[in-house]
Amino acid sequence: MAPEMRTGEPRMDPTSLYREDVITDRRVGTLRVMTPIKTDGSPDPGRPVVYVGEAQLLTQAGLLPLVFEIDATSLADAIEKFAAGATAAIERTRRELEELRREAASQIVVPPTLPPGFDPKGGLPGGGKIHLR
Repeated sequence: MAPEMRTGEPRMDPTSLYREDVITDRRVGTLRVMTPIKTDGSPDPGRPVVYVGEAQLLTQAGLLPLVFEIDATSLADAIEKFAAGATAAIERTRRELEELRREAASQIVVPPTLPPGFDPKGGLPGGGKIHLR
């Protein structure tokens, strides 16, 4: 879901606050545990904990960050599902990059009008011909 563009003063939504804990194995990736909280900082048990995986993909252009939500009920469950989430994020990113390549390759630049003096049947302006010696 794209964030809404609003004018005026940016305000935080007090009904959607999260405390973020970062968990990493310092090798493969990072898990962000987003715990819902109330405005006083106490846990909000009425909303689910959200698990977000982060990894990096090495490409020819450099490192590409991958961020993906993990449907999990506990930290242990999120750790178990991290590999599947990362693999799905890599595949989704690969498809998106391929689509961007296809779009870029299919773009043909066509001038709105022919340049002055251009004869689409060939030849030079004024009817001259090219002679090779």
